[in-house]
Amino acid sequence: MDLGLAGRRAIVTGGTRGIGRAIAFALAAEGCDVAVCARSEPDVRTTVEALAATGRRAFGEQVDVTDPEALRAFVDNAAEAFGGLELLVASAGALAGGPQLAAIGPDDWRFTLDINITHPAIAARTAQPWMVRSGGGAMLFISSIAGMHPWTRPHYGAAKSACIHLAGSLARELGPHNIRVNALSPGSILFPGSAWEGVKAKDEAAFARWERAEFPLGRLGTDHEVADVALFLLSDRAAWVTGVNVPVDGGQNPPNMVTEQPLPGRWRT
Repeated sequence: MDLGLAGRRAIVTGGTRGIGRAIAFALAAEGCDVAVCARSEPDVRTTVEALAATGRRAFGEQVDVTDPEALRAFVDNAAEAFGGLELLVASAGALAGGPQLAAIGPDDWRFTLDINITHPAIAARTAQPWMVRSGGGAMLFISSIAGMHPWTRPHYGAAKSACIHLAGSLARELGPHNIRVNALSPGSILFPGSAWEGVKAKDEAAFARWERAEFPLGRLGTDHEVADVALFLLSDRAAWVTGVNVPVDGGQNPPNMVTEQPLPGRWRT
């Protein structure tokens, strides 16, 4: 199936690891020019080199997406480097603080909300005029099933729920400009360096029981499976799809694993 993405110019925040990286390379494979940003300069550099090796134009900058000025500059710089912009994927995400309310301080709330909801809003606002000049485009916000099903870490769920709402609201606002906006909500995804990889290593037997109990397909998803759905939503094949949230979770039940093992204090998604 021809997705109609060849020649499009794309930005992927958090595009050097996990889901963001998988989406960035899938876009390049479809013939897109791709810009990525992340906090780690070495990761940005090696990712840009690998993207360029596919034969497409690649651009990257070291950016903390919770810094509004830096994020705005990156979007503008990437669009200027490519001479325009049609696609935006806000993939960078994380959380700080413990699983229960008493362990989540004000700074944890601010960080978690800034990276999961303020960052896609600012990226979208900056990308909008570029997409208008290009005749339209598509935006995709990577949310989570934690934004759909109440569970532990309420600040993360609240932020991801807001991300879904933002996509729906902007879809109505930007539709007249031929800009589609959707959200994609992965379930628990296993990829090299993911938090779930660490949890599995600590207790493989408990992890296997969780997979059997909570996943109808008997396993966690992969970043490439999420990227496949992302590319459809960004493509011309989804031209009549806007303002929706698409779960990619393999039928998962609760969005987290009941475990006594604490996840990292700052958990990058």
